[in-house]
Amino acid sequence: MKGKEITVLIADDHVLIREGIRQILELEDDIHVVGQAGDGAEAFQKSEELKPDIVLLDINMPKLNGIEALRKFKDMGIKSKVIILTIHEDKEYILKTLKLGANGYLLKDSTADSLIEGIRRVAAGENYIQQSVADLVSASSDHDKAGNENVDIISLLTTREYEVLILIAEGLNNKDIAEKLFISEKTVKNHVSNIFKKLELNDRVQAAIFAYRNNLKKL
Repeated sequence: MKGKEITVLIADDHVLIREGIRQILELEDDIHVVGQAGDGAEAFQKSEELKPDIVLLDINMPKLNGIEALRKFKDMGIKSKVIILTIHEDKEYILKTLKLGANGYLLKDSTADSLIEGIRRVAAGENYIQQSVADLVSASSDHDKAGNENVDIISLLTTREYEVLILIAEGLNNKDIAEKLFISEKTVKNHVSNIFKKLELNDRVQAAIFAYRNNLKKL
């Protein structure tokens, strides 16, 4: 769904890849590429300066790699949403970037339509994980369940727990969730504990994957 203009910074150490992505994105009326960066340090600097809505961040970059840059983004309070765009299908990379607060994860072999959809959905406040990536993470987890079973499990959640799960999937921490729902941080922690127990999950990354795979939406 198109809305207001979405500003994007492309961070990749290959000029041809950056230019190719720029050309694809600027065919869209609602997406505007405001800058490019060739390494993680430059990505951080330009994110501070340009304040883009979305940063497309490669993992393999000089000076600061994508994971280090993402960690610095979060430590320094950069508000831009981050989508990892990489060749890596390794579970370790996927989980590490999601735990650090990445809002999306796409592979470079994804289609232009997937990239554009991911940018729009992340800009709208959702997380976007390419389906093959979500399948890889879930397939490697002992807690992966069939879709029909998940429907029954989701029904175990209270309305408030469901709301908290959606906000976890959006990358919010307990403090942010508490402020958004006008409840105490202690209450949020109790809800998160109940969610993990009912859905048989270990952490927030698994919760985000669960919400994505089951196409959970805000109430």
